[in-house]
Amino acid sequence: MRNETLIYQADGLTFRSQLFFEADAGPRPAVLVFPEAFGLGEHAISRARRLAELGYVALASDLHGDARLIDDLQQAVGALKPMQEDASHTRARAGAGLDALRARAEVDTSRIAAIGFCFGGTMALELARSGADIKATVGFHSGLATPAPATDAKAIRGRVLVCIGADDPMIPADQRAAFEAEMREGGVDWQMHLYGGTVHSFTNQAAASRGMPNAIRYSPEADARSWASMRALFDEVFA
Repeated sequence: MRNETLIYQADGLTFRSQLFFEADAGPRPAVLVFPEAFGLGEHAISRARRLAELGYVALASDLHGDARLIDDLQQAVGALKPMQEDASHTRARAGAGLDALRARAEVDTSRIAAIGFCFGGTMALELARSGADIKATVGFHSGLATPAPATDAKAIRGRVLVCIGADDPMIPADQRAAFEAEMREGGVDWQMHLYGGTVHSFTNQAAASRGMPNAIRYSPEADARSWASMRALFDEVFA
């Protein structure tokens, strides 16, 4: 497997993302992988590597610039504030990653998807809401709110899947209901999968290190089920 650092600029920052792909193959489908709020760490990198093993070109995308990791939760939340207040920052960073991925000879530019975890899921959704030409968007325990729900969903060009813990305190039922209304009004081909007894960060095996089991906890069952749902969606859109 090949692994390269892909460097590009956006939003006044330099991004250093990790590209994975199997060598000696022609252009193939590609997937952007956006990380949790802490930045580009092993969790997103391992998911990109798994996608490459399945035959995709996968870009584990830098979030904060210069591949910076922010381990403290409150500091990470603070770093996200400009993007949460103005989605143009989020879309600029996500769109630059998409452009860098599309420029690669290994990529079939007609078959690209975006996935993300936690705020990375929000990032993938904002990329879709920007009207980007991506075939599928998958959010794992992703924030669902957006500044302009009445209009932006109409720009979504591909299918959408969000995988959410039913007991996630960070994505309450009213946020899920608002997202459902947004998708309906936008005429989007969408799915929402809920996992009972499941909270935030259910795909991250290191979630226990945060010491917040009622809010942040790994679930092997929800992890496996959501990944299988993503793969099934990719089978549909990339067939």
